[in-house]
Amino acid sequence: MVLVVVFGVALLVAVLLSGLAARTVLSTSFLFLVGGALVSDGFLGLIHITPNSEIVSVTADLALFAVLFTDGMHISLPSLRANWRNPARALGLGMPLAFVFMALVTHVLVGLDWMTSFLVGAVLAPTDPVFASAIVGRREVPAKLRQLLNVESGINDGLALPVVLVLIAAAGPAAGGAGTSLATIGLELLVGLALGVVLPLLVGQLVRFRLLGAEPKLQPLLPLATGIILYAACHLTHANPYLAAFSAGAVLAHLSPEARASFEPLGEALAELAKFAALLVFGALLTPALFGDLSWGGYAAVIVAIVLIRPASLLLSLIGTRIPRKEKLVAAWFGPKGFASVVYGLLVLQSGIPQAEKAFTLIAVCIAFSIIAHSSTDVPIARAFDVDDLVGIPDAEDAANSTPSPSLAGTGAT
Repeated sequence: MVLVVVFGVALLVAVLLSGLAARTVLSTSFLFLVGGALVSDGFLGLIHITPNSEIVSVTADLALFAVLFTDGMHISLPSLRANWRNPARALGLGMPLAFVFMALVTHVLVGLDWMTSFLVGAVLAPTDPVFASAIVGRREVPAKLRQLLNVESGINDGLALPVVLVLIAAAGPAAGGAGTSLATIGLELLVGLALGVVLPLLVGQLVRFRLLGAEPKLQPLLPLATGIILYAACHLTHANPYLAAFSAGAVLAHLSPEARASFEPLGEALAELAKFAALLVFGALLTPALFGDLSWGGYAAVIVAIVLIRPASLLLSLIGTRIPRKEKLVAAWFGPKGFASVVYGLLVLQSGIPQAEKAFTLIAVCIAFSIIAHSSTDVPIARAFDVDDLVGIPDAEDAANSTPSPSLAGTGAT
């Protein structure tokens, strides 16, 4: 219950400061990350969470599923068919380059063996647009840039997962089981994709029955019910829930634009709540002891990963495209490590491979630094695209110069 109280207080503070955060380098994501760290054993000791606590894996899993489901609903399939080349370059060339470069840096600077180094590279290869919301969530930002970041981050989670699982199997004591694991992983991906496509299609058919249909005020709950059933079905069948979530969101949005429009406010709010809960719990793992366990070479690897590896990998993959230089640079910078990397990092920690703890420490610190760096730079960079009205509340100067309506004037006089 203490954790619930802490979450409520953190949520209240984040909401009250959200207007300021949307106009400055302060970010709500950073507030929850710091809040989790402050109440953990490393500081105030109000909550006791370890990497092996079930709440860590559950909240990260739910957050990633919710974010991917809502991201999928933002995808326009006709637009994607017409503009698939840039995301395909980022996924087919940029992501493998980042994976290999990170493995090389990890091996050289941190001293992990090659298999574990490649595992770290696979865990940190996926990106997450949640921490660049001022970029991907604004219509003033060019559509190609938003689509590139959204599609890349939505799909790369599912692409990285089988690589992570295979490398865990190869790095563990039972390395000979990697072939069997590969077949199992492939089946899980296929079942996840199938569930993500078939379930929304079935729901769409049910809605067409003459006697069935949702009244307007309950219509937003239709995609929510579909997502809940899908999440449970994936875990019961051991299907890949992340590929299922993204594909289901995209199929639902394609089948029913009305359902997408009605669900969007609710879906965004639920995804935000799940994200904040996961950040709070993840922040509780960021104790001084964890940061102290990382070597100077590890910190160098973290900086190189954020400042050099992601930008260089994506810029190389976009050579020859018609994307303007400014948009390329923005896309190259915004490669934050998010919930997929948290979930996959926990898989590494719980795998029992020889260098699991050392690898997780590097992964956790890299995610923390990435969240801080990217969520605090999205607003300043958004202004380069003439995104001025970043929140729905006016600046102090605008409020002072505005003329109050008669009703508001009457209220203020009392």
